[in-house]
Amino acid sequence: MSEVASLIAQCEDLDRKAVDHLDNELLKIRAGRANPAMLEGIRVDYYGSEVPLSQVSNINTPDARTIMVQPWEKKMIEPIEKAIQAANLGFNPSNNGDNIIILVPMLTEERRKDLVRSANKEGENAKVSIRGARQKAMEGIKKAQKDGLPEDAAKAAEAEVEKITGIWNKKVEGLIHAKEKEIMTV
Repeated sequence: MSEVASLIAQCEDLDRKAVDHLDNELLKIRAGRANPAMLEGIRVDYYGSEVPLSQVSNINTPDARTIMVQPWEKKMIEPIEKAIQAANLGFNPSNNGDNIIILVPMLTEERRKDLVRSANKEGENAKVSIRGARQKAMEGIKKAQKDGLPEDAAKAAEAEVEKITGIWNKKVEGLIHAKEKEIMTV
C-alpha cells in the first residue's frame, strides 16, 4: 500500500473512531426514556477496587420511566446506591432490599434544551476530531508531494480526503439531528 493510500485509510479510520465515540457519548445523554446506557461510566467500590457498575450488577429497563439495577451480591446494594448518587445524574435511587430502582423523571423544556446543547457540543467535538484527521492526512500528502509524489496524484488524494471528511461530517450531522429530535419529542 502506498504512503498516500495509507494516509487516506488512516484518515477514514480516525473519522470512524470519532463517529463511534460520538455515538457512545450520545447514548449517555438521556432523552426522557430510561436507558441502561445512562448509568454507563458509573464506577462502584467493590472490595477496594473501582469497577464499572455493569460488572457488579444487571441493569435493565422494565418500562420507559424505570431503570432497575440488580446487584449480584446483596451487600453491594448500598455501594451501588452511593455511586449512582455520587455520579450526579439527577437520579434518586431507592432500593427494595433486592434491587435498586431509579425512576427517571420527566424532562422539563429547559432541561431538554440543555441536553440538546450537550449533544451539539459532543457533535462539535467529533467534527474537530474529523478535521484533525483531515489536516493530518493533508499534511502527509503535501510531504509526500515534496518527496516526489506527482502533483496530479496529490490532488486526487486531497480530493479523496475531502470526500471522506464530508461523508463523516454528514454522519455526525445525522446523529446529532436524530438525537435532537429524540430529546425534543415529549
